[in-house]
Amino acid sequence: MTPPFLVPGRFPGGDRVSGRRDGIRQDRLVVRHAVTSRRIELADWRAVHSWASLPQVCRFQPWGPNTEDETRAFVVTAVDAWARSPQQRFAYAALREDVVVGMGELHVRSRRHRQGEIAHAVHPRVCGQGVATAIGRDLLARGFTDLALHRIHATCDPRNVGSARVLGKLGMTWEGRQRHTALIRDGWRDSEIFSILEDEWREKAGAEAHEQPGGGPDRQGGNEASGSLFRTLAACAYAPL
Repeated sequence: MTPPFLVPGRFPGGDRVSGRRDGIRQDRLVVRHAVTSRRIELADWRAVHSWASLPQVCRFQPWGPNTEDETRAFVVTAVDAWARSPQQRFAYAALREDVVVGMGELHVRSRRHRQGEIAHAVHPRVCGQGVATAIGRDLLARGFTDLALHRIHATCDPRNVGSARVLGKLGMTWEGRQRHTALIRDGWRDSEIFSILEDEWREKAGAEAHEQPGGGPDRQGGNEASGSLFRTLAACAYAPL
């Protein structure tokens, strides 16, 4: 089923500079729109706070607007997750011209069943510029290629049309709506569920690679997110996956 508000679309391509740690690439991805991604760092907290403190960004979230202490605590846990074994959470910062403009997370929900979840957040000033889609594409590529996941899902508030469109562009299928999944400031929030399977992602990635200039495989760039700070944002800010 495809909800009427979803519009099929294309997303930017990219190149990779490689590196690997604990089974997942720690590389810096360069994508169109000059967006790159890297592991989140403690020094990123001020940039994260620049959007986590905005009412429009946390409109559909159970958290926020964040205080500085809350944002610092969030970034600390995101950084610490990289040292855990087995690692379940992979948080990245998205940069444009070396300025952090968003972030994304990939969460492994079940290693046995190869299930994952993605989420993203971007600053409203770059909304509509392809940053969120680039983040989502990279999350999917990391999940299916580096972590060998079978299914990756994402969620968003039914009112968050911008995030739903991003998930549609990623080739994710709308599975339905879960009712009253979170208690937020204006009452109980429902969640739209989207997912994509590994064979669906590979088919879509292969078709896009064929369409790329030169015909080479395109791994795009971006990030992931999920859980606390990333979970469906306002029309273009956050999208839980």
